[in-house]
Amino acid sequence: MSTQAQNTAGQPIAFVSAQALRARMHDAVNDAHLRQSFRGAMDFLMAKRAAQFPDEGELDSLRGLSEAIRQYSLTKLPTLLEQLEANLTRNGVQVHWAETPDEANAIMLGIAQRHAAKLVVKGKSMVSEEIEFNHAMEAAGVGALESDMGEYIVQLAGEKPSHIIMPAIHQTKQQIARLFAEHIPGVDYTDNVDALIQIGRRVLREKFEEADIGLSGVNFAVAETGTLCLVENEGNGRMCTTVPKVHIAITGIEKVVEKLEHVAPLFSILTRSATGQAVSTYFNMISGPRRGDDRDGPQEVHLVLLDNGRSQAYADEQLRQTLQCIRCGACMNHCPVYTRIGGHAYGTTYPGPIGKIVSPHMMGLEQTHLLPTASSLCGACGEVCPVKIPIPELLIRLRGEANSAPHANPAMVGQGAGYDAKISLLWKLWARLYARPATYRAFTWLATRFRFLTPKQQSGWTAARTPLKPAPRRLRDMVKDRR
Repeated sequence: MSTQAQNTAGQPIAFVSAQALRARMHDAVNDAHLRQSFRGAMDFLMAKRAAQFPDEGELDSLRGLSEAIRQYSLTKLPTLLEQLEANLTRNGVQVHWAETPDEANAIMLGIAQRHAAKLVVKGKSMVSEEIEFNHAMEAAGVGALESDMGEYIVQLAGEKPSHIIMPAIHQTKQQIARLFAEHIPGVDYTDNVDALIQIGRRVLREKFEEADIGLSGVNFAVAETGTLCLVENEGNGRMCTTVPKVHIAITGIEKVVEKLEHVAPLFSILTRSATGQAVSTYFNMISGPRRGDDRDGPQEVHLVLLDNGRSQAYADEQLRQTLQCIRCGACMNHCPVYTRIGGHAYGTTYPGPIGKIVSPHMMGLEQTHLLPTASSLCGACGEVCPVKIPIPELLIRLRGEANSAPHANPAMVGQGAGYDAKISLLWKLWARLYARPATYRAFTWLATRFRFLTPKQQSGWTAARTPLKPAPRRLRDMVKDRR
């Protein structure tokens, strides 16, 4: 399968076109309902997160510890991956390595075909979205059904997730009610939230029993014990990993940690940063298939370790910090750009600030060189990141990689995709101008005297900017009196 991004209808998006990206963002900004929905949801999530960290000192300490764990794990990544494979194999788990999405899908399709599988029921997995697993299975005649409620909703709607934690956050209860009434046989329209949840639960429970294979993601993979950790709230992850006869887990190679004790701080800060919960409803630890007298569990467990550009990020000391991410979504919840345009406007599997620094490694700068520019560089994402990824610094680095002249040994695929010789020359002249006080003063002197040559103010500019309202008369009088 292609690693191209998809739009809400599942069709490829051409990132080379600045016009297409701007058009999507323009449409999102002018969708009043979308903006209102995201503003309310993000305010709610920010408030819940803040309530979980009343002690600023504890937050700083936990962030520092979590950052240290992730950086330590990454420094030992090759060794830890080999240790993880050895211990999982000893536990009876079959480990597979995939460099590309095509390879990952081929591995999982091969497992499905060996078991004559007709239906795969899925727990939440952003990596499966990344490789377009559903499309690959359906093209081969194997059904793939999302069991996370949010993912199930966007699957019914034919959309992509708009948030990595809450996939259907852009949908209203009325829209969901219409989807259920239209796509689920025997269901009448109701916008009662509890009733909608029960409808979804009833449908999905039946599918767990029918499924031949269960697929899940992995939040943390523990090398010393060969344990796969899965964080969730709905119980669907537990059902996917225990009811079907075969369980396939898929994860990026960066999710490994050395010791079980390293999971506790990461788990604590993940749940509080993501959904504002002190702890998630379920924390699953999977160390192998069913054994002996076990009453439940799959007969086979497989783990697919995916690269898909992660090795590229790992090879560069600065870009490696991208791999510290634990997929909490806090950077998205606090981003003023994401809050106003939502996830679909980006057109990538991972939207928001984290998507801007992850997607270029997965898709290449040819398709994504404009994404790092869709940021105000306000720094909110870096300030709330639970593992202290310096997202603004990485955005600046990616802008440089995209717009610098192509050279023989690039750090990234597609380096120089946005390079323009004329613009580069102008910036070099600008830098020299500002580097010397004498030339800077000369420039400002000339600029004030030749400003009549600058473009005139365009009519209709208030469509994008709102002018300041005149001060109240009493305030103007007070100012005059003080003068």
